[in-house]
Amino acid sequence: MKDYFINKVLATTVVGSYPPIKSGGFRNIFDPMHSAVAIAVADQIKAGIDIISDGQVRGDMIQIFTRKLPGIKENEVIGKVQPAARPITVNDTKYAITKAPKVKGIITGPSTLAHGLHISTPMYRNKEELALDLAIAVVNEAQALEKAGVTLLQIDEPIFSTGIADLSIGKQAIETITKSLHIPTCMHVCGDLSNVIDDILKVPVNVLDFEFSKNPSNISLFSSRDLAGRMVGFGCVDTSTDSVENVTEIKKRIERGIEVFGPRILLLDPDCGMRMISREAAFAKLKNMVEAAREVRLSL
Repeated sequence: MKDYFINKVLATTVVGSYPPIKSGGFRNIFDPMHSAVAIAVADQIKAGIDIISDGQVRGDMIQIFTRKLPGIKENEVIGKVQPAARPITVNDTKYAITKAPKVKGIITGPSTLAHGLHISTPMYRNKEELALDLAIAVVNEAQALEKAGVTLLQIDEPIFSTGIADLSIGKQAIETITKSLHIPTCMHVCGDLSNVIDDILKVPVNVLDFEFSKNPSNISLFSSRDLAGRMVGFGCVDTSTDSVENVTEIKKRIERGIEVFGPRILLLDPDCGMRMISREAAFAKLKNMVEAAREVRLSL
């Protein structure tokens, strides 16, 4: 296990987003989403999560970043993409760091950003060229999160499982980010990995985070593949539904993961972000995941 960032067998984390819950109060006059950040952080801590996030409550994973990058207006690329004038997610992440000992910084990956945009400029001939410039643009954000004190930097690339993105360019774009950092890095890819697994394993990150509860067939893909000493973010809770799995069900998933990977390289988390489900379901899923991890850990 990579004990330089988490010295705990079957540690728990989140993929990122949490249901945004707004409330009143004086501070929310100036920052309407402050309470949503505070609730997301508090719920993760109360559930017992080892490595929390800031909750990613300020918008969807594309717009959180693209609305701050020069060269982009709404969902249109209108000129050369440049780094943001100031950090985008750092303030919320710093808040989380004041509340928990280990916090994950999260950025949306360059390829996923590129495929969420429409090119309206001759500056870019295709999404691949755009992805490479987006990688350069978000390096500042990654470095700012590192400086803020995050334990782990996660890059979200859900587009990789669709077959739409050029994975060789995607790898190059992610490497632009990871080579600029000194902290451990993680890449999250949800969905069916069967057509892309070999290319994804070439991406230079310390943790590979995948969806295994909604896509249980993903786990068999690793029986004959070398992870080269890396950890696996093991999605063991389904985030596509408000239906809450009980502890026994989650334990069975974790135990299946241990059969394939062993316990020491697993980092347990939900399949994906939880933004689209209810707060009640999200909290219950995290709490049950933590309890399942505890029970399995005691049985080892």
